[in-house]
Amino acid sequence: MRRRPRTPAAGAGLAGLALAATALGGCGPAAGGDVGTSAGTTTLTVFAAASLQHAFEQVATEFEARHEGVDVRLSLAGSADLVAQVQQGAPADVVATASTATMDRLAADNLVGAPQAFATNALQIAVPPGNPAGVETLADLTDPGLALVLCAPEVPCGAASAAVEEAAGLHLRPVSEERSVTDVLGKVTTGEADAGLVYVTDVAAAGDGVEGIAFPESSAAPTTYPVATVAGSAEPALAQEFVHLVLAAEGRATLLNLGFGAP
Repeated sequence: MRRRPRTPAAGAGLAGLALAATALGGCGPAAGGDVGTSAGTTTLTVFAAASLQHAFEQVATEFEARHEGVDVRLSLAGSADLVAQVQQGAPADVVATASTATMDRLAADNLVGAPQAFATNALQIAVPPGNPAGVETLADLTDPGLALVLCAPEVPCGAASAAVEEAAGLHLRPVSEERSVTDVLGKVTTGEADAGLVYVTDVAAAGDGVEGIAFPESSAAPTTYPVATVAGSAEPALAQEFVHLVLAAEGRATLLNLGFGAP
């Protein structure tokens, strides 16, 4: 069944996905009405960090292929927005965020099962094709004439950006701060920004749309992705299977192929 990834509108929609472990023997519009059974189809909703889109689309396809009658709904957003949605009672079965800090907020409220790390990522400088601003290092991002875009501080990619900034002893002055890493990438690919800090996997997924510049200071802010079932899930067994598959060799192979690191 075809998946419909969505970008949430003001406190609504997120991205859902699902994966099954038992079968393997191991491991943006509205969000309402996504969970449950309709015309013989069971819907599994997974809220996932925007940077996981391509990986989770692949594993969701595998999950549906192994579970006849299951429709996986991907609902993608910045991790801070995902947390707020779950805290406000939005229907979801699984949640995967781009930082342990954001997931810890849900765990503290007893809104998820035990979180488990399944992937890592690192920041990279993204610039438009041809690198018209001539960016070569992290320090170049301090140029007052440069249109720099970052994630907002409360978003994991924003927190990571702040960490590398501090480690390098720099002071970055972005022209805008976005709610998700994909929003930052979008401003770079459209030429609205001269540069942005995004994840290595986002640069890879963008193909010829951007160029990536590695910088040594990125090691100061490694990003770890945790996944957990959501308390009160309408499909707890399927949700647990999804978590198991993400952690299994098949799920991790998909992530590694897209540039994510092992936890």
